[in-house]
Amino acid sequence: GSTVLTALKLMGDDCIETLGIYDVNPDVCARWETELNQAAFPWDYDALPAVEILTEDQLFDCDMFVFCASKGIPPVGAQVQDVRMVQYEANKGIISVFAKKARNAQFDGLFAVVSDPVDPLCRAAFLASNEDEAGNFDGKGLRPEQVQGYGLGVMNARAAYYAKQNSEFADFLIEGRAFGPHGQDLVIANSVDHYDDERSKALTKLAIEANLRMRELGFKPYVAPAISSAAISLLLTLRGEWHYSSNFLNGVYMGSKNRTTLGVEIESLPLPDALFQRIQKAYDGLEMIR
Repeated sequence: GSTVLTALKLMGDDCIETLGIYDVNPDVCARWETELNQAAFPWDYDALPAVEILTEDQLFDCDMFVFCASKGIPPVGAQVQDVRMVQYEANKGIISVFAKKARNAQFDGLFAVVSDPVDPLCRAAFLASNEDEAGNFDGKGLRPEQVQGYGLGVMNARAAYYAKQNSEFADFLIEGRAFGPHGQDLVIANSVDHYDDERSKALTKLAIEANLRMRELGFKPYVAPAISSAAISLLLTLRGEWHYSSNFLNGVYMGSKNRTTLGVEIESLPLPDALFQRIQKAYDGLEMIR
C-alpha cells in the first residue's frame, strides 16, 4: 500500500485531488501522512496531491476506494508454488468486511482490488456487498462493474521485461497481450496478429515465475506490482485510457485490456483457436474458485 501511495502521489497530480489513507495501525498512517506531505516541489507546494488520514467511517467518501490490505504473505524462502492463492482465505475475510461497509455507505464509486489473489477477491467483494444479514443475495450492494481488480498490469510488464531481453519474444512489445488472472493461469500472447503458441507459453512461464526469481534474491516482489498493476493502471482508469484490469464477465472477474469511459469497454479481438482455448481454460479455473 505504501508503494502504491507513493507512486500515486508522484504521478497523479492531473487527476487526483486528495489521497486518503487508512490503516488499523494509526502510527502507519501518521508516518505516511508526514512523509508524503513533506515531499514537494520547491515554491510550488500544492503541485502534488495531499495525503490525508481518514477515519473508518470516511473510507467511502471518495471516487475510488483502493483495497491494499493483505494478510498471511508467505515469508521469503517458503516453498510455495503460487504465493497469491495462499493468501486467499485470509484476504477474503478482510475484503468482505470492507465490501459490506461499501454497501452500508451506498458507495457509488470504483472499488479497486489490489491485494492478492486479485480476481477471486473481486468476486468475493461483489458477492459480500450484495448479501443481506441472513447471507442471501439481494443485489443491493456494489454493481458488478463497480469492482475492478488490478493484478494483470505487472504480468504484462514482466512479459515485456523478458521480451526486451530475448529477441525471440520481441513481437510481444508491439503486438502482444495479457489475459486472465494474476497467477498460474495467466495467458500471455506473443502476438494477436501472428500468434505462436509455443513462444507464448514460454513467455507466459517467465512472467508467472518472475516473483519466484525475486524471492530467490531474498526479497518479496511487491514494488513492480504496486507500480505496474496498481498505480499506473489506477491512473489510466481515472483518465479513461486503455489499461489492464479484471472486470466482471458472466459471474467471473477476468483480466484483459479495457478502459472506462461511460462504462467499461473491453477490447474485442478476433483470436486464433489456440489462444482462445488458453483464455477459456483460465476463465474456467477462475470460475471454480469459491
